[in-house]
Amino acid sequence: MASSAVFSSAVFAGPAENRSPEDWLALLRRSFDVAVAAAYPGDTLARALPPPPRGQTLVVGAGKAAASMAAAVEAHWPQDAPLSGVVITRYAHGLDLSRIRCVEAGHPVPDAAGAQAAQEILSAVSRLTPDDRLIVLVSGGGSSLLALPADGLTMADLKSLTTDLLRSGAPITDMNIVRKHLSKIQGGRLALACAAPVTALVVSDVVGDDPSAIASGPCAADPSTYADALEVLSRWDVSPPEAIALHLQSGLRGEISETPKPGDPRLSHVTTHMLATARASLRAAAEVFVQAGVRPVVLGDAVTGEARDVATGLASWVRELAQDQDPSFARPVVLLSGGECTVTVRGQGRGGRCAEFLLAMGLAVEAMGVADRVFGLAADTDGIDGASPHAGALLCPATLSLAREKGISPRKALDANDVLAVFEPLGRVVTTGPTRTNVNDYRAILVV
Repeated sequence: MASSAVFSSAVFAGPAENRSPEDWLALLRRSFDVAVAAAYPGDTLARALPPPPRGQTLVVGAGKAAASMAAAVEAHWPQDAPLSGVVITRYAHGLDLSRIRCVEAGHPVPDAAGAQAAQEILSAVSRLTPDDRLIVLVSGGGSSLLALPADGLTMADLKSLTTDLLRSGAPITDMNIVRKHLSKIQGGRLALACAAPVTALVVSDVVGDDPSAIASGPCAADPSTYADALEVLSRWDVSPPEAIALHLQSGLRGEISETPKPGDPRLSHVTTHMLATARASLRAAAEVFVQAGVRPVVLGDAVTGEARDVATGLASWVRELAQDQDPSFARPVVLLSGGECTVTVRGQGRGGRCAEFLLAMGLAVEAMGVADRVFGLAADTDGIDGASPHAGALLCPATLSLAREKGISPRKALDANDVLAVFEPLGRVVTTGPTRTNVNDYRAILVV
């Protein structure tokens, strides 16, 4: 990960009114770096590792944190104990490993490289015996990286459907309900294929940390059904390719087996450990603000919805704080939240859900007359905000006026889903490169 902005606690020793805009922005950036660091697999993973079995140990996995998790396994696994495996991560997120092979593949739209590696994983898992051990490394992004189409479906079918679901604004939980019913691996099917004991190590990127929703739950019981998958497509007005429609209808009629449900004894050999969560990262970031004399208010990791709608809702509370309407909170105060917003794409611009949230926040507090007291950061902990090359963006009281001085209309940029047209020329982007972890979005709105 790229180095963060310089942060010195001495800068924040005096009264709030003596702190410059750059001081506040540096504090926000520091909080994000600490949130990301709290989600990085390391000692937590080491404590969750099982002892070596009598036979072999196979490590498989998929997600944006797959490479760093595999590196942690290699670092802590006994050198004299057999260890091999394959993990799949997003392009440019890989690492050089010595005992586990790391494959890079397509995300958020699946591709042939991911499918080939997923087939290799399924074949290797199917050969294990009760004397062996399977370690499965699960993290956000695994749904597309571990895509292995069910019989009768093609990768082209999955690509087409994934693209349409992404553009529809459907939340990731809904997308994964569909994916689990189109896969040979997801929805608990990978664990069903394994005769060995299974240890699932999970970095959560979903609200509520439900193992069945993270990477579409390759080792977890799935409470959703074929009927639920069809309902998701109907709700988001997505017309699937014909082969997918026929597959889901066959499942609805009982002609194709369902995913294993909660309580299924066939999954009794699975042990799951949650290694990192958005809530833990928010707590770590909150401590950064406490040390700087800023009161943190953690809104939780379940702040989701259309990015600009979430921003408008939070802006109402920001106004109350900025105008001293709530005596319970003395400024400076920061509102911290996690979760994954969505963007219904209508324009052809460049941006991501975090930057879109932040621009909408800036416009909302400006309209409310309190922009002079508001700073903000919104960024994805994986280092990539949607299709953006950045993790997210930074907002300060002067952001919108400086953009207008450059001939940029913030409102038009938001309407065109072109929010980077505002933040990039001002240098108000958060750029980290791949962080090799992912506990979803991090948002900090600071009221001074």
